Amino acid sequence: MPMLSRLPLIIVTLCSLAACAKTPPQNVSNACDIFEEKRSWYRATKKAQKRWGMPKSLQLAIIRQESGFDASAKPKRGKFLFVFPGKRKSSARGYPQALDGTWDQYKKSAGNRGASRKNFRDAADFVAWYGAESRRRNGISLSDGYRQYLAYHEGWAGYARGTYRRKSTLKRAARIVDSTARNYQAQLSRCEKRFNRGIPLIPFI
Repeated sequence: MPMLSRLPLIIVTLCSLAACAKTPPQNVSNACDIFEEKRSWYRATKKAQKRWGMPKSLQLAIIRQESGFDASAKPKRGKFLFVFPGKRKSSARGYPQALDGTWDQYKKSAGNRGASRKNFRDAADFVAWYGAESRRRNGISLSDGYRQYLAYHEGWAGYARGTYRRKSTLKRAARIVDSTARNYQAQLSRCEKRFNRGIPLIPFI
């Protein structure tokens, strides 16, 4: 088959692969299954852990809590005049649900000016960077999923003021993040070796 005639098929195939890469993992409850399905995510979280110190398991747990691994996640719109779609409640976007201002701060601080919140590699790096800043500013251990998530949600200044103390829903979410991270870590302790053996060169998406 001539190359030109195969071009549409190649384009469709590449687009399909890109779409699949953007979809959430089939089994979000198991870190081994997540990384088996999306090998580039393992490389992304491993690189972020090496750079900033936050465990891969906690990176995954925070992203799962924030967006459900949905690259296009956005806050719901409010209602204008009780009928028409209004403004979104915040500027949170993408895998990490990072606000515009915090994302801009990350890009400048981390030297990642072309970062996108829809790119998992950038999202993992952002979450790990944020955790490292929470340790530096608030003294929170990078393995403390509960307090790391409280600071992630409330901001460093908000966490320092204790704005989370009367937010029962937020504290419940933080406990879920901590539990999820612990489960992910236990799962990875049984399967991680296989991801370090000749991981194929799959482009980050």
